[in-house]
Amino acid sequence: MNILEISNLHVAVMDKPILRGLELELKPGEVHAIMGPNGSGKSTLANLLAGREECQVTAGSVFYQGENLLVMAPEERAGKGLFLGFQNPVELPGISNVRLLKEAFNARQRHRGLPAMDALAFRDHLDQRSKRLGLSGEWLLRPVNVGFSGGEKKRNELLQMMVLEPRLAILDEIDSGLDIDALALVAEGINAMRDAQRSMLLITHYPRLLDLVHPDHVHVLMEGRIILSGGMALAQDLEKQGYGWLEEVAT
Repeated sequence: MNILEISNLHVAVMDKPILRGLELELKPGEVHAIMGPNGSGKSTLANLLAGREECQVTAGSVFYQGENLLVMAPEERAGKGLFLGFQNPVELPGISNVRLLKEAFNARQRHRGLPAMDALAFRDHLDQRSKRLGLSGEWLLRPVNVGFSGGEKKRNELLQMMVLEPRLAILDEIDSGLDIDALALVAEGINAMRDAQRSMLLITHYPRLLDLVHPDHVHVLMEGRIILSGGMALAQDLEKQGYGWLEEVAT
């Protein structure tokens, strides 16, 4: 069974068509990357999968682990193991990172019918993962994303993924704003999460993250649909040539 199966998906935002017949399948264990110019629909796809209300499906279907994703509330999608790492993470003044992560983790436990993890056990669970990303214990006590640099916010998104251990992770430009060292840490975290059951969808503009992650498939999204798929060679061609040479394919 596919983790994600999208067929002939058409989506509008504020009555403006954005996605126009998108087709995509992710099998268990696969990592896919989506590249494309600004305005092509990459973030709309991510937001639609997470359940953002402004995304209006006008045609097509989306199935997640064999179930109709489009009828699920956002919290049900999260409970079933779908995770979105935001392109622009929001600030949550007054709520510490450790509190947010513990509440989110135990909400997932409740959805699965499992017991909540106590504070000491969860802190050990969290520390193991935060250290891998170079995040200190003091950092975990800070309000979520308040005063964070762009790179810190993106590492925070990745930490949330590592703590929640989703079945499908969608990372929307997780590499933007990262310096070389932070990029290497993020790539290491992504690679550490890869297994035969978990799938990931990476949305990016640049192949520098893909050089470290080595996705199974690279797709080009233009004019609201995937017009070309390939491997790392395709990502490298886009880095050298841009998207102009694909305009005839997209029309």
